[in-house]
Amino acid sequence: MSAVVTATTAVSPTELDVASLVLRLALGPMLVLHGLNKVQGGLAGTAGWFESLGLRPGWLHARVAAFTEIGSGIIVTLGLLNALGAMAFVGLMTVAALTDHRGKGYFIFKGGWEYVVLVAIVAVALAVLGPGRWSLDHALGLDLAGIGWGAVALVGGLVAAGGLLATSYRPSGDKASA
Repeated sequence: MSAVVTATTAVSPTELDVASLVLRLALGPMLVLHGLNKVQGGLAGTAGWFESLGLRPGWLHARVAAFTEIGSGIIVTLGLLNALGAMAFVGLMTVAALTDHRGKGYFIFKGGWEYVVLVAIVAVALAVLGPGRWSLDHALGLDLAGIGWGAVALVGGLVAAGGLLATSYRPSGDKASA
C-alpha cells in the first residue's frame, strides 16, 4: 500500500544554519589538514609524488595544492566567499580523481574515486545552501548562495581543473617535457 504525502515539512532558517555550519565544519578543517599534511610531511616528498602522478613540475604543484587546500579549507570553515571556496574544493577533487584515483574503480578502499567525488558534490551542495547566518559572508552582507552559485562552484572548479591538467598533466613519464 502506498501513501501520498500531501503536506510538506518546512525547514526552519535555524535548521538550515545548523546544517550549513555542520557541513562547513566537516569539509573545511578536513581540507586544511590535507594541506598541512603536505607541508609538514615535506613539500619535497609531495613534489615527488605529484611528479610520479604526472603533475609537472611537481615542486610547483605541491605548493599550489597545499596553499589551495589550506586556503579554501579556511574560507569554507569561516563561511567567507563560500561559493568560491566550494569551487576550489571541486577543482582539487577533480584533479585528484583524474590523477591519483583514475583507473582504480569507484571504492576508496581500492584507491578509487568515491571519496573525492563525494567531497566535491557536498561542496557544490554547500554552495547552493550557503554558509548560513553563522558565517563571515553573513556578517559582511554577502549573498553568494543558491543554484547559480552552485553552478559557479561546479563549472568553475571543473574548468580550473581542466586548465591545470591541460597545462601540467604529463603522465607519460617523459622527463624531457617537464
